[in-house]
Amino acid sequence: MSNNENTIKVWDPFVRLFHWALVLSFFIAYITEEDYLTIHSFAGYTVLALLSLRIIWGVIGTRHARFTDFVYPPKTIKSFVKETLILRAKRYIGHNPAGGAMILLMIISLLVTSLTGIAIYGIEEQAGPLAHWYSQSGSFWGDILEETHEIFANFTVFLVFIHVTGVIVESFIHNDNLIKSMIDGKKRSTTDSH
Repeated sequence: MSNNENTIKVWDPFVRLFHWALVLSFFIAYITEEDYLTIHSFAGYTVLALLSLRIIWGVIGTRHARFTDFVYPPKTIKSFVKETLILRAKRYIGHNPAGGAMILLMIISLLVTSLTGIAIYGIEEQAGPLAHWYSQSGSFWGDILEETHEIFANFTVFLVFIHVTGVIVESFIHNDNLIKSMIDGKKRSTTDSH
């Protein structure tokens, strides 16, 4: 049997491009912080644009890209995590319940990070699309927004560590190379997958 007969296409080109572009954009924004404001701002705008496209694709995209394919009730997520901890989790062709929850958490965290960043840019630099709304804001709102921005940026890093750990554990449990599948879009096909 050839390798093509043992794999199926799961991740469409948009999902894969989005994933790696988001990784790069967030990493650039995170490491540049206030030291390179132009680069930081551009990377932040890129994150927001990517998230907007991903939300749209989550509604109209291919099967495994749609939110309806990977948003599970909390009870299912909790059960999946318990099964994962004892290395007996079911294999899913698309995102598993924990992965789906992680996507939602990351989208929310990155949206808060991006939007507060745009607001801070408007307050401190009188620049960006929200500058006219925040041009008269005092340091009180700026301090709150800056603190929120930093908390959610760091929370996103925490989520990334959990996500990468989950990918490694899932790859081990099911003998899948999930990093490779996010590059070529293919996963090993089996009959016991969801």
